[in-house]
Amino acid sequence: MSATTNVKELIGLEFKPYQLEVEKGKIRELVNAIGDTNPIYFSLDAARDAGYEGIPIPLTFLQVIDTFGGFGFDEKMEKLKLNPVKILHGEQEYEYVADIIAGEVLSVTSKVISAETKSGSSGEMDLVTTENQYRNQRGELVAIARNTLVHRH
Repeated sequence: MSATTNVKELIGLEFKPYQLEVEKGKIRELVNAIGDTNPIYFSLDAARDAGYEGIPIPLTFLQVIDTFGGFGFDEKMEKLKLNPVKILHGEQEYEYVADIIAGEVLSVTSKVISAETKSGSSGEMDLVTTENQYRNQRGELVAIARNTLVHRH
C-alpha cells in the first residue's frame, strides 16, 4: 500500500470468481508430493469403505484449486496494491462444511474480509485476510478458506 492509502479500504474488495474440476490425478499428485499413502486417495473401494462417496481431497487440496483455477499471485498483489517483494504468508485456515470428492466442480468466490495496520518493534505492517468460499456443482457451500498476508512497510 502506498503511504497515502488506508489498508482498511481493501475490506469488501472482491476478486473475479473461478471454477475448477476436482481431478483424481491432481489428488494423486498432491498426496504423492506430501508422502501420504492413505489408500482412500488412490482407491475408490478404499474411499467408499471409509464412508466417502468417491475419492476425497486431502486437507490442503483447496490450494490446488486456487493455484490452477484462480488468479495468479502477481494479479492478486496488483489488485490489492501490495508490493510482492514485501509479502509474507501469515496464516492459512480451512473450514470444511461437506466432503469434497473427485469429479466435483468447485466454484470459488473470494473477497477481502479484514485489513489492518499494526505497529511493532520492526516497524509497521499490513495484515490482509481474504476469504474464499467453495461451492460444488449443486451450489452447496462445501468449504471456506481464509488466508492472511503480511505486507511489510
